[in-house]
Amino acid sequence: MAANTNPKQKTLVIGLIILGVLFTAFFGMRVARAFRKFDGHRPPPRGEVETDVELIRDWMTIKFISHTYAVPERILFEALDISPNSNFEKSLKDINEEYFPDQDGYVLDLIKATVQTNLPQPPTGPTPPAAP
Repeated sequence: MAANTNPKQKTLVIGLIILGVLFTAFFGMRVARAFRKFDGHRPPPRGEVETDVELIRDWMTIKFISHTYAVPERILFEALDISPNSNFEKSLKDINEEYFPDQDGYVLDLIKATVQTNLPQPPTGPTPPAAP
């Protein structure tokens, strides 16, 4: 800056810089706390199989759905009548847009129906005795 700059202008610039740094620090700390708190969306723990097909969303992949609902990927790809090679990591929405562009939600509905009919059956063994 030139030596003959107005002192009020210098004060205003310094104040705006300080305000910007405080603004950035405040929201930066909020973002950092949110990232630490975020657990992510994970499949159910091992041994537990999800059974509510209404939880399936169009952002999910065949691989994720197969793991979560314990339905083989092969069955899901056969229901869609597409090759798993290039579609393995695509979301249901992407598959729908690529293969069935004129049928909104077709892939999601078909996958829900296929998963529902192919859910593993719960074990049918003797019921353990009730605790006293």
